[in-house]
Amino acid sequence: MPRHSRKPFSPTNPLVRKPVRIGKITAAAAVAELRQLHEAAEDPYVERMPAPDEVYSSLLYAERHAEALRVLPLERRKAAALIRIRLWEYLRERADVHQARAVADARVMRTEWAELAPALAVKAPSAAYNKAKRLLAAALADASPDAPPVRRTPEAVVEVERRITRQREADERAAEAARKQHHLLVPVAQRLLENRPGLVLDEDAEYWLDELAEVLPNCSTPTQMLGLARYLSAAVRALTKLERNRAQPVARTDEARLALSAAADIAPH
Repeated sequence: MPRHSRKPFSPTNPLVRKPVRIGKITAAAAVAELRQLHEAAEDPYVERMPAPDEVYSSLLYAERHAEALRVLPLERRKAAALIRIRLWEYLRERADVHQARAVADARVMRTEWAELAPALAVKAPSAAYNKAKRLLAAALADASPDAPPVRRTPEAVVEVERRITRQREADERAAEAARKQHHLLVPVAQRLLENRPGLVLDEDAEYWLDELAEVLPNCSTPTQMLGLARYLSAAVRALTKLERNRAQPVARTDEARLALSAAADIAPH
């Protein structure tokens, strides 16, 4: 019987299944719930339990004083244990994220991989590099929870970093183009809005002109400049579509016709 050859494994391929994670939880509320259970059990030392935002110290306290809960019903003791388990898992997941950020800070300060090896509990600079990249996979997932999960391999993380860099560079180019075009767009957009009463509008055109009017007065950041360009283009498209559907001009005055023509000439397509 012929054997099926297995496809070669690529360390950069995305994960097929998203890993199951605790993710972001309200840790302080969980600690407060744990404290309430100790208070209900009349734990004599509950006043020594750390504040709810001190998750690690609170878990150590709950571990040391778990016997104080023995007077509670089984279900409530089980609930306390499950809270502890969830919080430890939460800390485990957060540790990867924060350790990755610490490594990034160390690298910015020109810390060599050989220096990082002992701190990362590995023996060689190459091992420190690989472990740092694996940690970064958690940080990338934390930063973009809706993005596809990143495989915890150095190759996969490097590929995602390159993709992020390319996207950042593309965003910067778009922002720069918007800045260069901004001084031309503003008077044209202003003129179109001033001649709004001379235009026949439908719901779509009304919406985009409203968005244009909203962003125009305080248009200073690259994001706002890009928004201005998008809203002007969308308004022109909506008016052009309306004109096509009506089979007659949407401009009722010469001023409105000239304003729309200027907007159509300059708006990004």
